[in-house]
Order: sequence, then C-alpha cells, then structure tokens
Amino acid sequence: MQPVGIGIIGCGNISAAYLTAAKNFPVLDVRALADLDQAAAARRSEEFGVPAVSIEELLADPAIEIVLNLTIPAAHVSVGLDILKAGKHAYSEKPLGIDFTDATRLIEEAERRNLRVGCAPDTFLGGSHQAARAFLDTGKLGQPVGGTAFFMCPGHERWHPSPDFYYKRGGGPMLDMGPYYVTDLVNLLGPVARVAGMAPVPRAQRTITSEPKKGQAIDVEVPTHVVGLLEFVSGAVVSITMSFDVAAHKHLPIEIYGTEGSLIVPDPNRFGGEVSTLPKGGEWTDVPVETPWADGNYRSLGLADMAAAIRQDRPHRASGALALHALEVMEAVGKAAETGTTVAITTRPERPQPLSDSPSLASLA
Repeated sequence: MQPVGIGIIGCGNISAAYLTAAKNFPVLDVRALADLDQAAAARRSEEFGVPAVSIEELLADPAIEIVLNLTIPAAHVSVGLDILKAGKHAYSEKPLGIDFTDATRLIEEAERRNLRVGCAPDTFLGGSHQAARAFLDTGKLGQPVGGTAFFMCPGHERWHPSPDFYYKRGGGPMLDMGPYYVTDLVNLLGPVARVAGMAPVPRAQRTITSEPKKGQAIDVEVPTHVVGLLEFVSGAVVSITMSFDVAAHKHLPIEIYGTEGSLIVPDPNRFGGEVSTLPKGGEWTDVPVETPWADGNYRSLGLADMAAAIRQDRPHRASGALALHALEVMEAVGKAAETGTTVAITTRPERPQPLSDSPSLASLA
C-alpha cells in the first residue's frame, strides 16, 4: 500500500506520543511539522528527524494528504477549516471542537469539498476494547440494560506544567476525558438518544502544585464534577461521572450490564487492559484479547486507519461523525444540568466497524 503523506500542526506535549506511535504504521509517512511557536516545532524536528516548516508551507505541500491537528481544543475547528480549505484531509486530537454548532461547520465543509475528517480518541480500536466489543456482539450478555463510566481524580494542576486551560472554556473533565468514555460507549452500545445531567463547581479557584507555575491560582470557569445519564438508542442507560474533584475512588472505568451477564471494559484512555465477564449465576472470567494493539500506546492508530481507508476507498473508524456525536453528547450533559431537563441528541453515527472485519488490519501492522 502506498504510504500517505502526513503533516502535523501543533508540537506540544501530545505530539511526541503521535510521532512515536506513527513508526508502527508504514502507511503513515510523516513529512513535516509546524507550530505557531517555531521553537516547539524545531525541538520536535530535532527529536524525531522530521522537517520543521511554517504552517503555510505545510498546507501548501502537495505531498501531504492528511494534516494532523494537535493544536489546543479551542483552535481545533478554525485550524481544521484551514486544513480543509487547503485541500487536505483533517485528523484532529480530541475533542473535535469545544462547541457542537461550530464543530458542525467542520463536517459540512469536509462534505462540501469531498474530504475526510477524523478525530481522536482512537483507543476504542485498541485490542482490549475490540475484544470487549466482539464479546458484546456475541449476544452472551443478553439485552444490554445499562452500565457505568467513571473518570475521577483530584485535578490536573497536580502534574501538568501549564494546567490553566483545563479550567477555562473548552476545558473541564467532560471535554478533557469524556471523549474517551463516550466514544468507547458508542463503539459498544451504538449512538446516544438523550441525556440528563448535573454539573457543580465545588471550587471557584484552584492552586497549581506542579512546576513551573507552583503556587499560582487558577480561576475556574467550567464545571469540574460532571454527572450524566446517557440513554442509548438501544434502550441501555449508562451513568457517567467525569471529575477533577475526587481524592480517590474504587470504581472501574467502564462496566456494561446485560440481562444475562456483566462485562468489565478497561480504561478507555488506554489501548489495552484486562477484559472480564460474568454470566448470570456464574463467576468472573477473562475475555481473551487476540486483536493487536493492546500492548502499548498507539496514538496514531486511528490516523493510520484513516490513511488506509483513503487508499482502500472505504469508511474510516475514528470518523468526524463519531466525534461530532460525542461532542454533542458531552455538551448536552452540560445543557441538561443548566436547564434541569433531558436533552435529545440529534446525531446518529453508525457504530464503527470492528477492526477484525477490515482488510486493512494486515496493511496497518
């Protein structure tokens, strides 16, 4: 398969993970890096041996077919539109945007130009999550009834070198971590039909304890403890909690409950982890993980699947439609909290096809 030329805009923390993982996928030919901060691009260029160029040069390069957008969330839509207007396919770090209506423009522009939009997270393509999906699809759980999804921690000001944006518009635990959980739940259960929610702000100000900003205060502009109920089109109802205000807990990341059993799904922020199930009246047993990409950090897998899909003329899995749905769901939880009502979800993406169903599996490895 002919490799696909890749350019990267945004050379912050996450870019190293993408550049490292991209080496696992021959279909990806990373050709150029760019950043408004030219020094950041130069550092990544020296580290990974990829040329650093201006954003304008990158967008004008005819050898680049997909541009990976690793800018801050507030810039995802504007940079994505620039990518599409340059005639390139766009793949974004999560979330697709920080506003559903605004992000819809990105999908509409891509459709108008006959270009593709892809978006993280792609962890649902990891071996363990694909194993959980395959088990669920056997029907052994019976009719899915409900589930739980939890991410709770004390806050990112403990470790991030510049945590301010986590507490400003476009931040918060739902937009930061929710994409992993909502996307994986849609992969497992299909699209969401409506949501309810509550979202308090327990602390109006946070104190940074990490370097180099230790001791500085952050004014909190977004809810930091978000609790939602997601009713899926299938009828299953899942409770979800995303929080930066919990000192510790013992909840598992995702559990799915069916009429005939239960399923434990590993951390959707990772590609691997143990999958286990308990049939009604039985005992917990491990579900074998036989699909690849369960033993490391492969944060270019969705991009590689999109590149292969272009060559094979098929849909890609970490799609813009899936990411737009996840964004609508997350935003709707906040709206439900503000209004005290349930909020209907308008988008209806297809469940992504299992990796095992694709001829691209061998071509990606």
